[in-house]
Amino acid sequence: MSGHSKWSTIKRKKEKTDSQRAKIFTKIGRELTVAVRQGGSSDPSSNFKLRDCILKAKNNNVPNENIERIIKKAILNPNESNYRSINYEGYGPGGVAIIVETLTDNRNRTAADLRHYFDKYGGSMGTPGCVSFIFEKKGLLVLKKENINVNSFFEDCIEVGASDFNEEVDFLEIFSKAADFLKIKKELENKKYSFDYAEIETIPNTYISLTGKNLDNMQKLLDRLNDNDDVQNVWHNLET
Repeated sequence: MSGHSKWSTIKRKKEKTDSQRAKIFTKIGRELTVAVRQGGSSDPSSNFKLRDCILKAKNNNVPNENIERIIKKAILNPNESNYRSINYEGYGPGGVAIIVETLTDNRNRTAADLRHYFDKYGGSMGTPGCVSFIFEKKGLLVLKKENINVNSFFEDCIEVGASDFNEEVDFLEIFSKAADFLKIKKELENKKYSFDYAEIETIPNTYISLTGKNLDNMQKLLDRLNDNDDVQNVWHNLET
């Protein structure tokens, strides 16, 4: 089996945003805060959303003391900064489908900012559901190929119920249904595999290629969206 490669795109995004580490820490801090409050527990063994957020924080090199401080603050100040999860959908230049996931304490501010970005760079904000049908939630697990018997690993993936996998030069990708993600991750970890990346992704079923001014404007739009503190994730079907 083979899935559309995601890790190369994610690595490029991580490398680009490493220079904006403070902004990354802010966004992940919001996710940790929401995970504690919604899960009702600061114990990652019982609060699975918090456990996933801690893994994401560590994957992005957030120091342990930062993680612990954010969790403690969320417990001690449960009514401070009441963030809401709101998704926005629209089209970028050339008809590229875009989903923007936000955590915001001011819906009007966030919507106005996003609409401005879309309009400025030749896109348009749409109504809920206008592009989400193009995307599918999938679990994505990534590990380096070094010291891995690829054939045995793929057999283990099939055994635990992975829906798809992909082999690249330096790494392996495993895809799963979103609902099976935690189960498959745990079962593969029980088989002594350690992952470099583990998250539920919003993956498009079709892709669009852009050139020239449309491509330039699309990149500027993505940069502005990702620079916004309220924006947690931006999913799109631009072929990269």
